[in-house]
Amino acid sequence: MNNCIYLDIGNSNAKWKYKGKYFEVPTTEFNIEDLPESSKIWISNVFADFKFSNKSNISLVESQKSYKSLINSYKKPHMLGSDRWLSMVASYEMNPDKSFILIDIGTAITIDVVNNSGLHLGGVIFPGLEKIRQSFDFPLLSLDGNSNKIGQSTDEAWTIGTRSVIVNTINHKVREFKEELQNSSIILTGGGYLGIHDYLDFDHNYYENLVLDGLEFFANNMG
Repeated sequence: MNNCIYLDIGNSNAKWKYKGKYFEVPTTEFNIEDLPESSKIWISNVFADFKFSNKSNISLVESQKSYKSLINSYKKPHMLGSDRWLSMVASYEMNPDKSFILIDIGTAITIDVVNNSGLHLGGVIFPGLEKIRQSFDFPLLSLDGNSNKIGQSTDEAWTIGTRSVIVNTINHKVREFKEELQNSSIILTGGGYLGIHDYLDFDHNYYENLVLDGLEFFANNMG
């Protein structure tokens, strides 16, 4: 069995895949020295303050100009976040010869668009739900169901309003991109998905560990 570890260090959580199983802890609690022995550790890191160890078997993955026929649109490819790139790699492998719209709902929300030739057309980035909610110190309520369209208290109004900002932006951008790539698959990932998926108005597939799967594809094909 594959003895490599695939490690995704995000701004909120660190996730890793080892012998086909997935693990997750808050990034601030993660220590790379606690990982089991492995032949190699493939890492995607977007957490600026993460401190690496002196392990000799570490390979830090940066975004590349290309992966097979998937082409990075950035003039400086390494400036594209490795998490976005590796999620695209996984989406590309799962949707060969088909365009896709990839949405990562995390600390930041990113939307990337790839056409059926594998060309990354570009993307957009905006703050995630928790970042927006931190802009004012209002209490939040737990509101369930699609019926919550208007609040009758400041707490309700803030909870509903901030959620609407995220949901409406995602729905609008998907409609906009679908006009250009009408038969695109829509792929979602990221820890914030569960809080908003009931309010999305398009068909999609959700993958919880897309960056880790992309790391494994990258290691097996480019490493």
